[in-house]
Amino acid sequence: MHSGALKRLRLRHGRPPLGAGLAALGLPAFLTVAGPGILAGLSDDDPAGITTYSIMGARFGYELLWVLLLATGALVVFHELAARIGLVSGKGLLALVRERYGRTVSAVIIVALLAANVGTTAAEFAGVAASLELAGVSRDVSVPLAAVGVSALVLRGSFHRVEHVLLLLGAVFVTYVVSGVLAHPDWGSVAHGLVVPSVPAGSGVVIAAAVGTTLAPWGLAFIQSYAVDKHLRADQLASERVDVIAGAVMTGVIGAFVVIACAATLHATGASIDTARDAAVGLEPLAGHLASTLFAVGLLGCALLAAAVLPLSTAYSVSEALGREHGLDDSFREAPVFYCSYGVVVVAGASIVLIPGISLIGILFVSQVVNAVLLVPILIALIRIGGDAEVMGEFRNRRTGHLLAYSAAAVVGLSLVALVTASLR
Repeated sequence: MHSGALKRLRLRHGRPPLGAGLAALGLPAFLTVAGPGILAGLSDDDPAGITTYSIMGARFGYELLWVLLLATGALVVFHELAARIGLVSGKGLLALVRERYGRTVSAVIIVALLAANVGTTAAEFAGVAASLELAGVSRDVSVPLAAVGVSALVLRGSFHRVEHVLLLLGAVFVTYVVSGVLAHPDWGSVAHGLVVPSVPAGSGVVIAAAVGTTLAPWGLAFIQSYAVDKHLRADQLASERVDVIAGAVMTGVIGAFVVIACAATLHATGASIDTARDAAVGLEPLAGHLASTLFAVGLLGCALLAAAVLPLSTAYSVSEALGREHGLDDSFREAPVFYCSYGVVVVAGASIVLIPGISLIGILFVSQVVNAVLLVPILIALIRIGGDAEVMGEFRNRRTGHLLAYSAAAVVGLSLVALVTASLR
């Protein structure tokens, strides 16, 4: 057994996990497990997500807020399932796929995941570039600095140092809530849009994009692998569910306030936008300089968080698919595939953004299409593993769990049908 595996075995079974001392002092057990759910949730609000929500609000006002409510519910169901599988099995998603369904299936999934994740990572660095270009910083400067910064944080820090910095970075999302409030929305219309479904003409693609960006395949893989790397156990499941629900709710609330900010301003004046950067610029004359600045700061923060987390998710998945060591507390010698995978995804994503004249919108579209297709087999794998008594034992999905999982999968399936239907018109 490799030294990294021995180290994780000792951490899981030989001594209390880090944070047990905090619990003994009477602090909430939640503090000992917080991280996987919050980081996985907030990372879903990446530049692609913020762009989708901005367009949703600018084009359709408050009418599609109910979509976010449904997508958030689906996010809770599948993030809870992925985290539960990680806590009970002590293995990441791709490791279980390789064991249960063979190397060929895991290889096909990991190739598709790599293609989608590199494209999406490019979108994250494009978000960094777009936000800092508003301050006059060239992408030739901002993108390399961001790539070096996130790599130094993740590759050189210990697990808990990395986690603390990422959680702190997640606090920047409050800027979207403030931007939404400063836009002075019609709160009655907000409530109506949340609880009364409507499907305005031409909204099929936006609905599908909203569901797809909320339930990203890499996020599902990340939450399970990260919970394993954090050495969480099955007896901490109740507290981890709080973490999952908190992360998913924050994701939905942030997305809703992006929609609200753009609905109250850009939609009200008939302004048209194509990106989150357009939204930040368009907010200034309508909601004031502070709202515009906060929106841009939020875009930068979400881009940096996702640019750190998405390659980390990829590194976990590649290592698991190949049966190699993987963990932030492992050294490069113990886990070379893990660290090299992270570096390759960061370099590839950043390099794509720096290619002169390249269509970043085209890259984003292709990567999101691959994500949408890849989401189906990953959801199927999660549901099947979640109901597998051999893997999950007493923690497996029962009738209610299966009903929730299939209902959430139906939401995703219907959104994909809407996307295909809209594309064929």
